[in-house]
Parts: sequence; C-alpha cells; structure tokens
Amino acid sequence: MNKLFGPFFWAVFLTSLAAFGQNGSETSPKGARSVGLANANSTLDDAWSVFNNIGALGMFQESSVFCSYDHRLGLNELTTLAAGGVLNTPIGNIGISLSHYGGQLFNQQIIGAGFSNKFGIGSFGIKASYFQTNIEGYGRSASPVFELGGLVELGPKVFWGAHIYNFTRSKISNNTEDYLPTIVKSGISYRPIEKLLVNVEAEKDILLDPLMKIGLEYNFTNRFWARCGIRTNPSNLHFGIGFHPKNISLDYAVAQNSQLGLTHHFSMNYSFGTP
Repeated sequence: MNKLFGPFFWAVFLTSLAAFGQNGSETSPKGARSVGLANANSTLDDAWSVFNNIGALGMFQESSVFCSYDHRLGLNELTTLAAGGVLNTPIGNIGISLSHYGGQLFNQQIIGAGFSNKFGIGSFGIKASYFQTNIEGYGRSASPVFELGGLVELGPKVFWGAHIYNFTRSKISNNTEDYLPTIVKSGISYRPIEKLLVNVEAEKDILLDPLMKIGLEYNFTNRFWARCGIRTNPSNLHFGIGFHPKNISLDYAVAQNSQLGLTHHFSMNYSFGTP
C-alpha cells in the first residue's frame, strides 16, 4: 500500500469500525423503509425481513425481489449495496440476501439464506450467512453467522417481534480472538388504524450500551407513505418517504448521525404475488 493511499485507507477503515461498532450493524442493509423508521424493524413483516428479522418473514404473503443503495458521507468507500429475494411457498417463505460494503481497500460481503414460517398467531425463522472481510495488504477472513427471530400478533392492533444476530458467537476469523457482534433486539408495533404504524424497539449489542428506537409511518394515500424516527446512543434523526405504484415499491430515507453526518438510502421492491 503506497504512501498516498495509506492515510486514506486508515481513515476509511476507522470510520467503518466506528459506524459498525455503534450498534453492531450500522453498515448492514435494512431497506429505506426501515431506515425511515430509525431501524425499529423487528416487527416489520416485509421482504426486507430477510435482513432485519428472519422470524417476521413468515408473515409476508408475497414473493418479491429487491435491492438497495446506501451512501454515507459522500464517500463511495462507505457505500452499501444489497439485493435479495423472497419466495412464498406452501410450506413457508425462503429468503436470500446479498450485500457488499466498502471499497477497494476495505470491504465486507455477506451472503445468506433463511427460512420462516407462520404458525397460528406467530411467525418464526432462522438464517445462516457467510460473512467475509477483505483488507488490502492484510488478507481475507470469513466466518459463518447464524440468526433467529420471531413475530407474534398479540392482538388485532399490537405485534411483538424479537431477533438475535450471531447467537453462536462467531469470530471474525479463526486467526483472531475478536468476535463479530452478537445483537439482541425486541420491539412492539402498535397500529391503531390501518394508515398508522408506531414502532418502539430496544437493541443491545452484548458488549455495548443498549439503544432505543422509535419510528412512525403514516399512509397519506393508497400509494404514498411518510416516515420519521429517532434513536439513541448516539442520537440520530431519520426521515423517509415511500411510493408504491402497483407491484413496485420505491422508498427513500435519510439518516442524520450527530457524529458522522448524513446517510442516504434508496430501495426498490418488486412483488409478484403468491403461488
């Protein structure tokens, strides 16, 4: 690594670690709908549940393909690209996820597959992923990551969701004692009317302080949604909009980080019905 790129690499690398360390999943793809709700996403039963809470995916009643683009601080080196798909079958929902974060000098790729099914008032699922990190001049490391979760309808207007990421405590690689984050989150969704959703969620990386997230979503018309949210540790504001013409969903969100600045999120979903 030459002298010109050395300082730039370490600036990007340390910024990435700072973002990843805030809640263990800052750079993971979540979809713009989730970001607009301050990532209070454990009760969202949409296609992005394959990333956010595999247990909620069983409530999703369509097949879908989707993609997203997250751009941080105006730097391509801090960009996350993601794509995935959900296949609705008679025995449950199968989800596949792909993501890439970073640039040429430092990057992370994750490929995963999960299964979720609905049982009465609840939905439960499990997912396995392959997490790979590349650092130019230092090599490549990879390890498997497992997660599980669930979503339960407590009443006609109230849902409870929970999710645990990396419950097996996988290491970054076999050559280090550093572990990938283990994250537990749980949330309540209150939907007093069909057009309004209020999510409250707590999240805890087992090595970090807990954080709280609150998100609101309102459907102004059948095709237009507005969202906002706030989270703690650090304090961030989130805003988003969604436009859903027919089988296509287009979503945008912006997140304001008090330490790192603005992040822009775009996502698109295409649903093609049930079998």
